[in-house]
Amino acid sequence: MDLIPKKIFFTKGVGIHKDKLASFELALRKAGIEKCNLVYVSSIFPPKCEIIPRPKGVKLINPGQITFCVMARSETREPNRLISAAVGLAVPKDREHYGYISEHHSYGETAKKAGDYAEDLAATMLATTLGIPFDVDEAYDSRKQVYKASRYIFTSRNICQSAEGNKHGKWTTAIAAAVMLL
Repeated sequence: MDLIPKKIFFTKGVGIHKDKLASFELALRKAGIEKCNLVYVSSIFPPKCEIIPRPKGVKLINPGQITFCVMARSETREPNRLISAAVGLAVPKDREHYGYISEHHSYGETAKKAGDYAEDLAATMLATTLGIPFDVDEAYDSRKQVYKASRYIFTSRNICQSAEGNKHGKWTTAIAAAVMLL
């Protein structure tokens, strides 16, 4: 049985409810993946995998389907607390080689900061497997230029969902996910 995903899409959502689980369910609904039986997997972007738009990906899912994903999830019931969930992606230029997907969950970070961090993490993991020399202490923008100049990393990106905790203390859940389809 070949379990190597052929397609992948990225999605995000936020849910608010008095119950923690229901808040998560609402976030899944916003992301369009509530009807899946989700199986969390680690960080490998499969070789030759096609990135498809979210609407197309959601249409390919059947209710009850076992669906693999890399998911970031952050939740709070603290009023006004900033939460973020981000997924980063780094794809090599050589599509025969695998890439990396990373997840990042944070408090107090803006969507931009959390998204950049997740993207940086994925690109750094890919760079180390490709043997690209870089200074880990250098700012991501500088390293991003090194990665692009290396001609090995084709693209990197991220998706992030941030939210402020509900002012009445209800559970607030933010999710971001890379959803893999066989």
